[in-house]
Amino acid sequence: MLPAQSLAGMEAVVTTDLGTFRFEFESEKSPKHVEQFVKLVREGFYNNKTFTYAVPLGIIEGGAPPAKDPKLPNEVSELKHVRGTVSAFDGGQFMVCASPQPSFDGNYTAFGRVTEGIDVVEKISKAPPPVRILTLTIEKKREEPFATASLDELSKTVALNTTLGVIRIRTEPEWAPNHVRSFLGLVASGWYDGTPFHRIAKGFVVQGGIRSTPHYADRWVHPLKAEFRTDVKHIRGVVSMAHGEDPDSATTSFFLMLGPAESLDGKFTAFARITQGLDVLDAFEKEEVNGETPKRKLEIISAFVEGKD
Repeated sequence: MLPAQSLAGMEAVVTTDLGTFRFEFESEKSPKHVEQFVKLVREGFYNNKTFTYAVPLGIIEGGAPPAKDPKLPNEVSELKHVRGTVSAFDGGQFMVCASPQPSFDGNYTAFGRVTEGIDVVEKISKAPPPVRILTLTIEKKREEPFATASLDELSKTVALNTTLGVIRIRTEPEWAPNHVRSFLGLVASGWYDGTPFHRIAKGFVVQGGIRSTPHYADRWVHPLKAEFRTDVKHIRGVVSMAHGEDPDSATTSFFLMLGPAESLDGKFTAFARITQGLDVLDAFEKEEVNGETPKRKLEIISAFVEGKD
């Protein structure tokens, strides 16, 4: 049997006609099913197989029972069949939940969880079968950039290539290390590329950083605990993170200060400042708006980490 630790940091990569999704294993909960699945993957068993059955936004079912390997007994655990659960169906067949399936709990063996590409699972569930599995492989999990970076390694310059020109910002990890870590990770993964600036409040802020399409780095987006500092002021050129009513609800949306706003001090987490491109910031403020919504599309065309400032 494959020891659970042998699959630590690994996941399955399912490439289909309609896109790719990835899932990690529940080796400790379902060791025999994971062992059989990985064995079949490494033999190339699933390549050119199909998803032959689907319920729209319900489940997808693929693979085929191998003749030489008998059906395994259930390894029922407390794992629930929620959106993204991967479960054994019959021998080498497996199914993926596009939505919660509580009736499966205790009746089928859950042995994995989708980490990336749940939108592809949904697309397959709505497509007429069969959908072909081009390849199914076992690969290392994607590593979150900057997840283990030291405070010094978090001091970086980020270039935002926008519709109106390039803005360079310097991160300030001593102000808010966790916000900087999250921001740099998303920048390095390309998560911010193509995202719009959806708000321009004259004399106040330019706000962006909301994505409407799936991205592989969505798995690393999570609420950030506030890192407020009363000694850091929201003045022109400071970059701060937006949040909802809960101060610990910030995730990806950030704003660039157009002018001083003392009312934000100690209430929003500032994590960077503009070092180049204040003229571009001025150009944003001159844009025509409907209320606070830009009349034309303004976006981060691309963003990348340049190095230590």
